[in-house]
Amino acid sequence: MSAHLQRPLSIRDVQAYKERGERFAMLTAYDHPTAEILDEAGVPILLVGDSVGDNVLGYDSTVPVTMADMLHHTRAVRRGARRAVVVADLPFMSYQVSVEDGVRNAGRLVKEGGATAVKLEGAARVVDLVARLVAIGIPVMGHLGLTPQSVLQMGHRVQGRDEAGAEAIVAAAAALAAAGAFAIVLEAVPADLARRVTQAVPIPTIGIGAGPGTDAQVMVIHDLLGVSSGRLPRFVKAYADLRSTITDAVKAYQAEVASGDYPAAEHTYT
Repeated sequence: MSAHLQRPLSIRDVQAYKERGERFAMLTAYDHPTAEILDEAGVPILLVGDSVGDNVLGYDSTVPVTMADMLHHTRAVRRGARRAVVVADLPFMSYQVSVEDGVRNAGRLVKEGGATAVKLEGAARVVDLVARLVAIGIPVMGHLGLTPQSVLQMGHRVQGRDEAGAEAIVAAAAALAAAGAFAIVLEAVPADLARRVTQAVPIPTIGIGAGPGTDAQVMVIHDLLGVSSGRLPRFVKAYADLRSTITDAVKAYQAEVASGDYPAAEHTYT
């Protein structure tokens, strides 16, 4: 690996992808070994998402996730990622009450958690917070379209299908970029709208269920590896079937324990 690839990536590196017209990937990571593997594989951005709630902690949504949860998992990911930019989600109710709350909690994710940047959801109501965070040196990633922290209100529905909704998302993306956000996640929006936003803003757009016209794509690592269960969103593509692999390995272990084949001599101290 060259010296250029070994150095830690920066927010400027992420923005340079768009300037070069180079598509890139972002993946979620919630623990040290996963972060280490993804970092070694060259993934430039690791997202410690509040999706830890429904992918790791057993919650039905991201709403119950706390700052303590996010700090715990962000620290673990940071210890595993030597090169990647680590983005941590501000969880529900850690920034909605006031700008001061948002500044304080974003600062904790960077100072205590080791995050490179924070991500927050929404448009007009967070623009002032984005500008404040950027002014004090905390990089911010926006999140528009389907915003999981608002699932109790909007449900799991594609956003921006009508012209008024589409215009609102385009305007919100422009406002986030003007406030200093370095990238924007677009979740569950029509492909033509995502392409429109991508062309309208000077910062990278990162799609999830937003078609191929964004600057980058993000997936939940459990979905990519085929670990997730139940009905998955249309945009999910499993690149492996680790759920079956893990099940087979566990069954083989149990069978060998039952038969006495494990531990064998080579697994035993003398």
